[in-house]
Amino acid sequence: MKNRRLARASRQSTAIAGNLMLAPMVMAMRLPMMATEARNGGPLRGESLAAVTEKTTALAEGMVAAQMSYFQSAMQFWPEVLSGRTPSVLNGVAAQKSVAAAMRPASNRVRANFRRLATKSHT
Repeated sequence: MKNRRLARASRQSTAIAGNLMLAPMVMAMRLPMMATEARNGGPLRGESLAAVTEKTTALAEGMVAAQMSYFQSAMQFWPEVLSGRTPSVLNGVAAQKSVAAAMRPASNRVRANFRRLATKSHT
């Protein structure tokens, strides 16, 4: 059971890292659109507004997800102690889960943006 959990955590971490590696490509696809918007002047619109909004939303979602992950780990403290296991809050598992939870929203946004922008550039 422990090996399955480790394998699942490893797959999740790899997926998050893979998605975040698309960030430079997403930036490269967005820059021409943003440059066109900047030439027109005025307030943020279109792709520029979407970029700012998505980043702030992903940040907020990531912070909430990290806090919820730590809360769940804290709620498992005594059940883990009473069952003879080392509490996840003390052995670093809670921190790993929290970091993964915090990065997941940004990872999902980058992957979705890559797909959207890749299809937009082909049309």
